[in-house]
Amino acid sequence: MQLVFASNNKNKIKEIQQLLPATIQILSLSDIGCTEEIPETAATIEGNAILKANYVTEKYGYNCFADDTGLEVDALDGAPGVYSARYAGEPSDSNANMDKLLLNLKNTDNRKAQFKTIITLNLNGKHTLFEGIAAGSITTERSGSEGFGYDPIFRPKGYDDTFAEMSANLKNEISHRGKATRLLIDHLNRL
Repeated sequence: MQLVFASNNKNKIKEIQQLLPATIQILSLSDIGCTEEIPETAATIEGNAILKANYVTEKYGYNCFADDTGLEVDALDGAPGVYSARYAGEPSDSNANMDKLLLNLKNTDNRKAQFKTIITLNLNGKHTLFEGIAAGSITTERSGSEGFGYDPIFRPKGYDDTFAEMSANLKNEISHRGKATRLLIDHLNRL
């Protein structure tokens, strides 16, 4: 089975392909000739995942899945949330995003946070959503060099290491994206 993953983020594509069985081949947006930036104008993580999947299905005619992920921090009333990728402004810059988040949490002891991923699957005219959540906390400084985004400052609940200090296999096992992707895979395997 071939499915388009509505992303050109090489890190995400690699992470998802590692989780999928060999029977499912992932095509990126560039693989199908989609070079335009897909608008992410929804007010929610779910809404952006749906927008991206529908864009590919409607404009290119492919079965497709899309994800959107946000980091939701308790002390910031759920921010950065849907704005996680561009928290520090345009263009998206992970280091600037982490700097801003650490600064905004400087004077609080409540460092509870969660990553939330929503995957939208458009397959043969049907639309299905899958959710993955990883609870944890924001550290006071960066640690580790693996992963991407906020991984160096996010410590999942029950672990001493940040996502950026973990092996890809362990992170995929417990992460928000890993959980949502496993639900997607279970669904695809039942078809």
